[in-house]
Amino acid sequence: MKKLGLLIIGVILAIAVLAQEDHEKTISRVDKLLDKQLKNENIHNLFLTLYSPSADFEWHTAKGKFKDGEVVTTEHPFYTASVGKTFTATAIGLLVDQGLIGFEDRIAQYLPASMIEDLHILNGINYKDSITVTHLLQHTSGLPDYFGEETLDGSPSMFDLIMMKPNHLWEPAELITFAKDHFYPSFAPGHGYSYTDTEYVLLGIIIEKVSGIRLHEFFNQHLFRPLEMDQTYLNTRSEPNKPSLKMAEMYADDYEISQLRSLSADWAGGAIVSTGKDLIKFQMALMNGELVSKETLTTMQSWTYETKGMEYGYGLRKIDFKELSPVLPNWTVIGHSGLNGTSMYYCPELDIYLAGTLNQLSASKDAVILMVKVLMLCKKI
Repeated sequence: MKKLGLLIIGVILAIAVLAQEDHEKTISRVDKLLDKQLKNENIHNLFLTLYSPSADFEWHTAKGKFKDGEVVTTEHPFYTASVGKTFTATAIGLLVDQGLIGFEDRIAQYLPASMIEDLHILNGINYKDSITVTHLLQHTSGLPDYFGEETLDGSPSMFDLIMMKPNHLWEPAELITFAKDHFYPSFAPGHGYSYTDTEYVLLGIIIEKVSGIRLHEFFNQHLFRPLEMDQTYLNTRSEPNKPSLKMAEMYADDYEISQLRSLSADWAGGAIVSTGKDLIKFQMALMNGELVSKETLTTMQSWTYETKGMEYGYGLRKIDFKELSPVLPNWTVIGHSGLNGTSMYYCPELDIYLAGTLNQLSASKDAVILMVKVLMLCKKI
């Protein structure tokens, strides 16, 4: 019996050694892939965190430098852009579980009459009383995107204004007014899909109205502090719960924009600053049912068609690799992407969480391709 016990221990140790060797090979290959990515002239820094609970595998890396030559590290937080939509949607889910709001509630009951007035008029029909919370969460309201579209009258777009007025602190109500003044709705509520930050600003305002506290306070009270996401905060609105290094630099082509106060125009649509480790803490808690109820999480994964290979839920995106290309594995990832090349996804087939960024507004498509390549390298973990 003693010899059998020693044999079993020996086999376990041998398996552990082989697994460690596989992990080291994977890390080496992913590291080389990232080095190649960093050689692109528009990529100044990048971050990646990988974690697999079942394989007991965890890896964090950061590459690149600040403009002053300082080397970036995994302790430097980065701008997560539209990944923040998952946080806003989760906050709504928490309020649903508390019985303070319903997904099918009309938003008119939570927003000021002046804000709802003229919000959605299409072909002479006023749809202000038809828009639901679900429409906002799932991008099916038909409202225009104040952030990503060119204005109808040719006046400066929101991105133009961010660059022209770098010190301006945008208030949520201003953003809705801007949307109403410069754009038209594209379809009646529930009759299409169109990704728009306008909806998520409205959701942020609703969260503040229902909870009685500011959005950044809600995030901190219900998400950041309970999950010990100590390096995470809402840009221009709050500070991390523990001393943190400066935010990694983010670029729009050759322009470094991470220090612009006018990035406050993102707000509930994507202004969270975080680290790879903190993002994975959040997504694990969400996917494991630690933040919202099982019923609410299931509802958040009610998918609608977005584009080839992609579907959208409530602040969550699902990417089907096989739909993207028939040569790819039959895998899916669930999470969210950001315009600056930020990713926060979970692949259930591999049981791997992935979070990171390329910190470049022109690299959002590159980030999706990079994620696919990384997961392909991780398939043996």
